[in-house]
Amino acid sequence: QVQLVESGGGLVQAGGSLRLSCAASGTRFSINAMAWYRQAPGKQRELVAHITSGPTTTYLDSVKGRFTIVRDGAKNTVYLQMNSLKPEDSAVYYCNAEISQVGIGMKVYWGQGTQVTVSS
Repeated sequence: QVQLVESGGGLVQAGGSLRLSCAASGTRFSINAMAWYRQAPGKQRELVAHITSGPTTTYLDSVKGRFTIVRDGAKNTVYLQMNSLKPEDSAVYYCNAEISQVGIGMKVYWGQGTQVTVSS
């Protein structure tokens, strides 16, 4: 079993910055790709940023130029640096990882979510 533990959410004023972290832990696994999703009240969950093992990155159009996803392979951790935050960025942010495990194959895991609130 693999666990994803997120940290770094909180309350920030518009224009401010936050950095989210997501660390994967477990035994005998390798990470294929990691991503950050978000879900605001009454809205569907959406993909914010994605990073492969290449690494190749992709971003939601509305966060391009403001958010950066970075992966530390040695620590099995992915970060989301969020700058120039806007009130519309407020949501619960979820970490996601595609993980291969011996005897299990590939499986998608989710973190518990961390709240990001941007005040105007």
